[in-house]
Amino acid sequence: MLMGFLSSCSAPTEIQRADLPLPAAGNISTAYSPLTTGVSSEESNDNKERTGIATGWGKEIESPIGYTDFKRAMAKPKYVSLIRYNDSDGAREMGVDRRTSGGGMQKTAGGMLEWGLYSGWSMLDNYWWRGARFVIGKKGRDYRLRVKNLSDARLEVVLTVDGLDVIDGKAGSTKKRGYIIGAGEILEVKGFRISHEKVVTFRFSSVTSSYANLRYGRTRNVGVVGLALFTEKGKEPGTEIRVRQEARPFAEAPMIRARD
Repeated sequence: MLMGFLSSCSAPTEIQRADLPLPAAGNISTAYSPLTTGVSSEESNDNKERTGIATGWGKEIESPIGYTDFKRAMAKPKYVSLIRYNDSDGAREMGVDRRTSGGGMQKTAGGMLEWGLYSGWSMLDNYWWRGARFVIGKKGRDYRLRVKNLSDARLEVVLTVDGLDVIDGKAGSTKKRGYIIGAGEILEVKGFRISHEKVVTFRFSSVTSSYANLRYGRTRNVGVVGLALFTEKGKEPGTEIRVRQEARPFAEAPMIRARD
């Protein structure tokens, strides 16, 4: 049986985690702080030429979690989705077409989820760049990920920012466990987790000041947010609907047709 966590979000939302090596609640552990990683100045200097924004280390806030159980229907994710981001100047250099935009929350995973980035007082608008969703952030502003489960079953989502898992801050992988969202509920992920009680908020920053650079000295994957969706074994979305559609008024077909 796999164990996980409960998250305090905008709605009672569950988290699944089988192998989360978190520091004790309270202070930011030196093992997780991007300021004490031992990245050499030479490695950091290699990234000073990068323009645009990435995600840095924001402020420490409360976000307690607890345990729950969830068994995946398959080892591989059912769907994978991504959102790319940059600042206004970076988007212009990349050739992002800003003449048309879509609402902040967009459906994905065959309509089972909708998600987006929230910053300031609203969801960030979506633009389209080379077939992918694209949002524009402002350096220095905090942001959060918002995911809504539109299905009738629990779902697990593994989330990454700049290629890093949002729960342990290490390289993202679909083999890691993620957040579980109840049917019809909303999950808000406000930052990288530093303990069972707290996270440090996502903050748009320069590439040089990004968490990926300060902790690992690598910026290859900055500017992208990823989502991998898993369904629960034996509780696939739509199962209850299909069962009710196939329900029969008689246990078996009548042998003799009734007379008028």
